[in-house]
Amino acid sequence: MQQQQQQQPPPTTIKKKTQISFLIRNSPIETKHRGFINSLQYDCSSMHLFSAGSDSVIRQWDILAKQGLNDPFLRCLEHHCDWVNDIVLCSGGSRLISASSDTTVKVWDVRKKGTCLSTLKTHKDCVRCLAYSREPSETVASAGLDKCIYLWDVNTLTKVTATNNTVTTSSLRGTKNSIYSLAMNELGTVIIAGSTENILRVWDPRTCQKIVKLRGHTENIRAIAVNREGTMCLSGSSDGTIRLWSIGQQRCIGAVRCHSDSVWALQTDSNFSTIYSGGRDRRVFRTPMRNLGTSDLLFIEQKPIQKLILVNDGEQQQQKHLWAATWDSSINRWPIPIDFHGFDNTTPKVRQPDMTIGGAPSIRKYAVLNDRRQIVSKDSNGNLELWDALQAKKLKNLPQGTSIEDVIRENVRKSWIPSWFSVETKCGVLEITLDESDVFSAWVSARDAGFADKPSDAKVNFGGLLLRSLFERWPYSYQGDDGDSPLQGFYSLPLHTPIIIRQSTDDLVRPLFRTSVRDAASQSDSAMLKDVLPVWVLQVVESNHFPKFNKIPFYLQPHGSFIPKFQIKKFVVF
Repeated sequence: MQQQQQQQPPPTTIKKKTQISFLIRNSPIETKHRGFINSLQYDCSSMHLFSAGSDSVIRQWDILAKQGLNDPFLRCLEHHCDWVNDIVLCSGGSRLISASSDTTVKVWDVRKKGTCLSTLKTHKDCVRCLAYSREPSETVASAGLDKCIYLWDVNTLTKVTATNNTVTTSSLRGTKNSIYSLAMNELGTVIIAGSTENILRVWDPRTCQKIVKLRGHTENIRAIAVNREGTMCLSGSSDGTIRLWSIGQQRCIGAVRCHSDSVWALQTDSNFSTIYSGGRDRRVFRTPMRNLGTSDLLFIEQKPIQKLILVNDGEQQQQKHLWAATWDSSINRWPIPIDFHGFDNTTPKVRQPDMTIGGAPSIRKYAVLNDRRQIVSKDSNGNLELWDALQAKKLKNLPQGTSIEDVIRENVRKSWIPSWFSVETKCGVLEITLDESDVFSAWVSARDAGFADKPSDAKVNFGGLLLRSLFERWPYSYQGDDGDSPLQGFYSLPLHTPIIIRQSTDDLVRPLFRTSVRDAASQSDSAMLKDVLPVWVLQVVESNHFPKFNKIPFYLQPHGSFIPKFQIKKFVVF
């Protein structure tokens, strides 16, 4: 008897949408962090500190220069489009690997030009953490909210070029929840992941086989440290505890309960004999491995602690310091007292850091004025500033004591202009995003928009003008002089203005390309833009006219005074 085949439903087409974003910045180089610091790395040979955080930028600092009271800033590593969550140094300090909420892992040259060598797009969601092992060959692991762990051969990553860009990876299976912490031992025999499952999962990275699950925490596991041999590990959790585990015995062999809140950062000395821990309670404790019940309170930070890096420096490298990454934009270095006498978990042993790398305020609040062009913002220091989205620049600082509400009231216009862009501040600065659905909505009298040289009845389109401005230096942009065009007369934007092109679906937003107003003129970037820019942008920028069939969906609904009830219909206007 012939079996009847069940008819399969047609495959669902995933609708993809391309958006254009740009950042408004005061200066070409942002020498200070804005917002949280998420991760740190230190190169002892060069005495360079690397820091990464919520402003999407990695910065490199010369600590020797700072000790001589000079500016420690060396360079920005800028290519990510969202928070940078973790970084690791490898290849003898010549390469840096970074993980970001923009779903990518990037490889950087940090010895010469500070350039991004390659971008790995294997992850499908925010990449939260990295792990590194030196032996038997250098390996980096990445993990995040997509519940996936990938293993990368560092030697392969550092040889990737534009023509030789094929990279293979191994993956570890079995994780059921988002991963927030990851660690590998120096010998590369174990890799350990912590997640919202509240379980530590252990694999052998050489075979990708799962070894064991370690249970005991009651909340998310945010930090892991493992000894060189891979026989013991530490875990810090949102349940406020630090647990010591025997991987061979597959059980918890000790616990530290010195913190009053979540533990987010763990660091040990090279002998795996001393624990340094920090977290949401802002306190950093030192606990000897031989006596987990006694902890020293070393110092108290101003903000919750995300990462700790232990550094041996000074003469004969006898002096130990802890660098702390916190919810602040500044980075502090704290001297660690050598003595272990008189355990005290209430009085800090160190009152002040001996070095601070200052940060900058981040924008926390904003409002778009009803001219749909100016934006008023308030930063973390309480400063108010006025910005022009159409010129991508700051107009002025507003007087102390002024509120956002005051500025809105003082700048009310009688004419109504529809919204044509959206604003984000998650990276500490204003990020303006243009979307096909509304970018061409704002038609304004040229005189009202400040174009006094245009006829009195002329109109301009804000979205179209801004697109022409962003890609003014792109070699393929329209070069004609159509004086009557609503797209003519656009402003020249600051050349350092970063431009980000993203592609979004219903459940994922990913960066396609990042450039700047200046770099759009380069041979490599201009060719890439030709491939990634959507039609609705190309028609404006290349041809100086608006896309056809601009669809505006809306609903018609009867006024409440009407007695008959009509079925609500959806219409689309072309």
